[in-house]
Amino acid sequence: MRGIFVLVLIVGVALAGGAVMMTKKYVSAYQNALAQERASRVENIPTVDIFVATDTLKYGHRLTKENVRQVRWPKESLPEGVFTSLEALFPPGSDDAPRVILRTMEKNEAIMASKVTLPGEDAGITSRLERGMRAFAIRVDVSSGVSGFLRPGDKVDIYWTGQVRQEGAVQGDFTRLIETNVELIAVDQKASNDIDGAVIARTVTVAARPEQVAALAQAQSTGKLTLALVGAGDDTIASVIEVDQRKLLGLGAIEAPQEVEREQVCTIRTRRGAEVVAIPIPCTN
Repeated sequence: MRGIFVLVLIVGVALAGGAVMMTKKYVSAYQNALAQERASRVENIPTVDIFVATDTLKYGHRLTKENVRQVRWPKESLPEGVFTSLEALFPPGSDDAPRVILRTMEKNEAIMASKVTLPGEDAGITSRLERGMRAFAIRVDVSSGVSGFLRPGDKVDIYWTGQVRQEGAVQGDFTRLIETNVELIAVDQKASNDIDGAVIARTVTVAARPEQVAALAQAQSTGKLTLALVGAGDDTIASVIEVDQRKLLGLGAIEAPQEVEREQVCTIRTRRGAEVVAIPIPCTN
């Protein structure tokens, strides 16, 4: 009887061990299948190897190989102008002529051609001028320069205040909007937008077409220029605006006095002794 009990115990233990092994094998197979499914799901998204910043890169910083690293980026959301090879980002022989940062880039931000110079190119304001544009400096102070809150990259409207002489007479002071949505490329001698706090600038540099430069030069030499900051994302175009003192006070235009028609009087002169006398006669003409 004792032998049968031992035999049953051994068989039970063997069956339990077999069940445990089968369960472990099943769980392991399920985990492997799940891992393979997840891996295949990731591989189904096409990716491209690009270069990103390893740390915050500010304007004027020289770009080196230590500042970048290669990552996999989804192909469908690939930014324009990224670098996909180390040879494109650092051409042979560029060690002595490195690229320079034009715009601040944060850590893990993609390195793009619009944010760095060409190898060996200076990061001055010339690199920020588009084709056909020119740089023009405007004198400003705390009142005309929006209290020092201007930054490179901002857009401003430009107003002219002065006097106009016509036929030798001064027509009075008035203010007129002369240019709209003009882009600032530098404040004083700083072309970077990494400016902390308000800066009371003495000059700002704008990007303008040659005909705009001529108009701004004439306006600056004949009156005072004032800048008005345009809001970010504001694409409205301001119409012609002109205000003088009478319009500001709500007064109408000064009307010229009407000439009173005078009655024509015709006379003849005759001498009476030593006296000359004018005698009225009817006018025939």
